[in-house]
Amino acid sequence: MTQEATFYDEIGGFETMRRIVHRFYEGVATDEVLRPLYPEDDLGPAEERFLLFLVQYWGGPTTYSDTRGHPRLRMRHAPFRVNPEAKERWLVHFRAGLDDADLTPEQDARFWDYVTHAAQFMVNTLD
Repeated sequence: MTQEATFYDEIGGFETMRRIVHRFYEGVATDEVLRPLYPEDDLGPAEERFLLFLVQYWGGPTTYSDTRGHPRLRMRHAPFRVNPEAKERWLVHFRAGLDDADLTPEQDARFWDYVTHAAQFMVNTLD
C-alpha cells in the first residue's frame, strides 16, 4: 500500500515550511502595523503555532490539532483588529517567505492562492 504524497511533502516538508514561516515572522517583528497585534514579547510561540497550522493544513503531521484542537481561525483572530491594511502587510511578509522558498511556479501559485484567500477571510473590521 503506497501513500500519496501531499503538498507538504512535495514542497520539502517541515524545513521548507519552517523557512517560509520564519521569514514571515522576521517581517512581522518590525512591522508597525502587525507587531502590535501580537501581545507576546516573544514571537516564537506564535511562529510555532503558525508553522504547525500550515504543516497540518498542507498534509503534514497533525500536531497543531493534537495540541490546540480545531483551528477555528476566525474565532482565534476575533480579538484582534484585522483591517485591510493589516491584511496587506501580512501578505507582504508572507510573500517574502514564499520568495525565499525554493518552490516551483505552480507550487508558489497554489500556496499564494491559499494565503491570499485566508488573509481576506481574517479581515474583521474596515477601519
